[in-house]
Amino acid sequence: MSQTGTRSRWRRGLRFRITAMFALGGLCISAVLALVMYEIAERYLVRQREDTATRQAYIDARVVRDALRSEETDPNEALDNLQLPASSSVVLERDGLWYGTSVAIGQENLPEDFQDVVLDGLPARQRVEIRQGLDLIVGVPIPEVDASYFEIFSLDEVESSLGVIRTTVLLGAAATTLATALLGFWVGRRTLKPVQDVSVAAATIAAGDLGTRLDAQGDPDLEPLAESFNSMVDALQDRIEQDARFVSDVSHELRSPLTTLATAAAVLQKRRNELPERSRVSLDLLVAEIERFQRVVEELLELSRAEAGSDALDLQPVRLSDLVLHTVTRNDGAPPVIRVAPEVAETPLLTDKRRLERVLVNLLDNARTHGGGATAVTVVRSNGHVRMAVDDDGPGVPDRERKRVFQRFFRGAASGRRGTTSGTGLGLALVAEHARAMDGKAWVEDAPGGGARFVLEVPWTPA
Repeated sequence: MSQTGTRSRWRRGLRFRITAMFALGGLCISAVLALVMYEIAERYLVRQREDTATRQAYIDARVVRDALRSEETDPNEALDNLQLPASSSVVLERDGLWYGTSVAIGQENLPEDFQDVVLDGLPARQRVEIRQGLDLIVGVPIPEVDASYFEIFSLDEVESSLGVIRTTVLLGAAATTLATALLGFWVGRRTLKPVQDVSVAAATIAAGDLGTRLDAQGDPDLEPLAESFNSMVDALQDRIEQDARFVSDVSHELRSPLTTLATAAAVLQKRRNELPERSRVSLDLLVAEIERFQRVVEELLELSRAEAGSDALDLQPVRLSDLVLHTVTRNDGAPPVIRVAPEVAETPLLTDKRRLERVLVNLLDNARTHGGGATAVTVVRSNGHVRMAVDDDGPGVPDRERKRVFQRFFRGAASGRRGTTSGTGLGLALVAEHARAMDGKAWVEDAPGGGARFVLEVPWTPA
């Protein structure tokens, strides 16, 4: 997985799904609990208010009844004796006449079916919207004085309390959902940490650090994974070391016979003019192939040493402008344009001069062999690093081959179009190994004027 893919794992990745499931579960649970709590609170508050209002209505009805037992008492006077709160109103019916304590509320505000029930001698209560809010009407028949008592109670206070409860449960549900989402994020992070450790370890191993191993951290569930992964890396390391030893041993064994062949070819070269024409052509081919074979063996030995880590860094102050000029001057072919940033030219760097020369020579040889020759060599400072770039005049490197060109013996599908010789296929592999040894990296991109640009980036370490 790339770094970009790792940092964008929130795009419906596993951790995102875990967090979303926790958040959804928390939302569902909190919503159900909020609804149940609100329903219970509503029933309790409304019922309590209705029961209190009913008791108060019966008490007030008795007061009116006692007052009306006296024939001299006027119904309005009886109503005036009531101690009513500002939110309550009373409507009284007696002998077909209607009386009230409020000008705004009278018979016309009472539902007709509700009036009929109470006038028929049955007590009743009902929630209605008489004023701007919800009200409760309690009807109490008073047969002793041939009257019917209606008292209207405002339920605004209950509605206000329910509003506070609604806000509270909604905030509680939101807080619960957020808390469960955070819990899901934490659980997902803890759960996926072993997977991330495996990913980091695999990336480290792919970068060349074969000493990386997984630690189960005492978790019995992770021990099989850690053991299997470590066993795989051990087997891989053993195989790579065997291959490296094989290549190194074969290269060493080939050096002696190649030296003998080269010596014999050199002797023949001295008597080249004495040979027939066809023999001279054969001799030239033999000498060229022996030289090519020697380069392959030497590069294989160098690559084996670099991969084995036996070729230690030799750090010394190096002025890159001088190194580039000297290397380009010694290289065959038309000299490219050299651009060295002033800051780089004026600052000696503490680096491995031999490796830098080897990298630059290989990049120039690669440009000459596959890219029609180097057109420019650029050295600049960038974000705490120094970049050395070699541009060529070839067709460029396809995107699908840009990582593979640094593998050993890879020449690419376009090698037949990029030059007349195929090279050894080890030059760019050595570039990658030397870059890694200097804590840097190498890559290829499109050159501004066409062709390919091979870039070496190493840390900026002023001497």
